[in-house]
Amino acid sequence: MGKKIIIKFGEREVIAELNESMSAELLYKTLPANLSMTRWGDEFYGNCGVPVDQEKDARTDMEIGELALWPEGSALCIFFGPTPVSRGDKPKAISPVNPIGRIVGDIGFLKKFPSSIDIEIRPA
Repeated sequence: MGKKIIIKFGEREVIAELNESMSAELLYKTLPANLSMTRWGDEFYGNCGVPVDQEKDARTDMEIGELALWPEGSALCIFFGPTPVSRGDKPKAISPVNPIGRIVGDIGFLKKFPSSIDIEIRPA
């Protein structure tokens, strides 16, 4: 893993480790950022203004705590449980996303959040 970022959900802050991908680097260069996120099952996503092409490691099957950029929506995705297209208890994206890293520690608290939230992201 590469650089670390802090994501602030209201009063809660988490640390995330970014991978070495081009998408992760492009997002990091835009920080600090404030994003409005929408909930889709146990995923938050929101336009981060970072247009990316689908990378060779893009996929739909994700892990809890993973972060990704969604090429179709220039959106940051935060996966914390199953989505409406999941089979089972693992997150699944609606279409291929570029994995960019993962949140360190427990993110179960995200399940308590409403259908839309505002977050802050900054370098750690």
